Amino acid sequence: MSEKRIRVIDLETAGNGANDVCEIGWQDVILRDGRWMLDEQRGARFVNPGRPISPETMAIHHILDAHVKDAPYWKDLAPEILRPVEEIVALAAHRAAFEQRYCTPRLTGGLPWICTWKCALRVWPDLPRFSNQMLRYQRMPEGLVHEIGLPAHRALPDAYVTAHHLRDQLNAASLEELLAWSAEPGLLPRVPAGPDRGKSWQRLSSEALVTYLQDRDADIRFSARTELARRDERQEREDLEPAQRQLL
Repeated sequence: MSEKRIRVIDLETAGNGANDVCEIGWQDVILRDGRWMLDEQRGARFVNPGRPISPETMAIHHILDAHVKDAPYWKDLAPEILRPVEEIVALAAHRAAFEQRYCTPRLTGGLPWICTWKCALRVWPDLPRFSNQMLRYQRMPEGLVHEIGLPAHRALPDAYVTAHHLRDQLNAASLEELLAWSAEPGLLPRVPAGPDRGKSWQRLSSEALVTYLQDRDADIRFSARTELARRDERQEREDLEPAQRQLL
């Protein structure tokens, strides 16, 4: 059986500018003999952001200007990692919208993306939290070597942890499902804030759901709209059932 390969990536940045990447890490996940698993292909590279790293971001990842001053620039390094010699079918990241800001289609060759955060909402909706590190300790994924996944907020350890979530998601759902979920807003299992915080969408009145359709957060709007659509579909089925019983 031919292998399929997905590259999980994580970026650390010097700030919020368009070219502020200062480190990239990656870990590959492959399909072999019908099961997804981690591959030996992983690594990390420093990137010269072309400007000093901000104290705010330095306090998160502890990467210093001295670490990156002789590193290649993002536009020169990115293509060889995002489009490796080994053919990959997709890129993945946790809350992938962040990585997609820097990994533009020009650099990726237009590869599709999987967001492991959005997929976690679908595959493990009963979990209380969905950050990369919380998923790590809530789930304790099989085979995750604790030391390789440290320190947190560095590119390779974070990509390595994310790859374990992706592997388990791919073995629970199809690649096509993960890609489809990733292309939509996040389907939140519960209301994240406000007076209804912590409630499942099923517990809300239709009037409350309509109010959430006006929220500024796209994930909240999508989650409320999905629940309203589910209720409409259920009502349509209930309306049809008596007529079907008469025909029989």
